Amino acid sequence: MHVLIIGAAGMIGRKLAARIAADGKLSDQPVDKLTLADIFPPGIPAGFLGEVTTEIVDLSEAGRAKTLIAQRPDVIFHLAAIVSGEAEIDFAKGYRINLDGSRLLFEAIRAESEANGYFPRLVFCSSLAVFGPPFASPITDEFLTAPTTSYGTQKAITEMLLADYSRRGIFDGVGIRLPTICIRPGKPNAAASGFFSNILREPLVGQEAILPVADTVRHWFASPRSAVGFLLHGASIDLSGLGVRRNLIMPGLSATVADQIEALRDVAGENAITLIRRVPDERIKMIVDGWAFDYAPALALSMGFRAESTMAEIIRIYVEDELGVP
Repeated sequence: MHVLIIGAAGMIGRKLAARIAADGKLSDQPVDKLTLADIFPPGIPAGFLGEVTTEIVDLSEAGRAKTLIAQRPDVIFHLAAIVSGEAEIDFAKGYRINLDGSRLLFEAIRAESEANGYFPRLVFCSSLAVFGPPFASPITDEFLTAPTTSYGTQKAITEMLLADYSRRGIFDGVGIRLPTICIRPGKPNAAASGFFSNILREPLVGQEAILPVADTVRHWFASPRSAVGFLLHGASIDLSGLGVRRNLIMPGLSATVADQIEALRDVAGENAITLIRRVPDERIKMIVDGWAFDYAPALALSMGFRAESTMAEIIRIYVEDELGVP
C-alpha cells in the first residue's frame, strides 16, 4: 500500500506519519511506501521499513497536485490548510490554500481516474467551523452548515466537493470534522482556538499563558492522539453506507474554560493555575462566539470513532506523549 499525507509537516501530519511508520500497516495491509508532502520540508518518521519520499508542494500552484497523484497512492490524507485566524486575516490566501488547493487536488485525481481507472480512498481533515449560529443543542449530523468565518466557508465548500466527487465515483472520500485539538504541542499558532491549548500547555512547564475569553466559554475537544485515530479509522472503514453524507462530526468532549482550569489544577497543582493571565481579546471572542460547543456525533460513534471523556484524560495524554511522563 502507498500512503500519501498532504500537510505532513503539520502537527497532526507528523503524528499520523509516525503512527503509520510505527504500525507498518493501514487497514491490516502493509504500507510499503509513504509520501510526505507539505510547503515545508516534512520530517521522516523513525522506524519505517518501507520507502519514504518527501515533496515540497503548494497544492494551489498549477500542476503540483498532478505530480503527487501521478504516483497513484492508495490512500490520501488531505490535511493541508491555513488555520482559522490566518484565513480570517488574509482573505485571498485562505481561499487560495484551503479551497483552490483542495479543488486542484480533486481534479488531479479525476484526471487520473478517467485516464486509468484510479480510485483512491481520500480522508479530508475538515472542521466544526462549517457550522454557524443559531445553534441547536446538541448539533446532530443533520444540522445545517452555515459558517460565519472564511475558514469555515472554505471547509464547507470543500466538503461539498468531496461528497460530489465521491458520488461520481472519482474517489472514495470521507470528511473528518475535527473537534478543537487540545493540547497541541509546540508553540502557539495563529489559530483562533489556540488559547484552549496554551492555557494548559504553558503552565504545565512553568510558563505564563494568556486567556483571551471568559471562563464560561464552552467548547468541543479531542486530543491529538484521538485526531490521528480518527484519520486512520476513516481510512480503514467501509464507507459504502454513507451515500452522499460523506462528512462526519467526530466525537469529543464538551467542556468550559473553567473545566480546563480545574482539570489542570487536579493534574498539575495550584501553582500551574497562577500562570494563567486573563487578557480579553474582542477579536478572538467574536470568532469563538460563532462556534458551537455541544454535539451528538451519532453516526461517527456508530461507525466506531472514539475520543476522550474527561479533560484530565486529555491533559494526561499530553503529559505522556509530549513530556514523556507516564
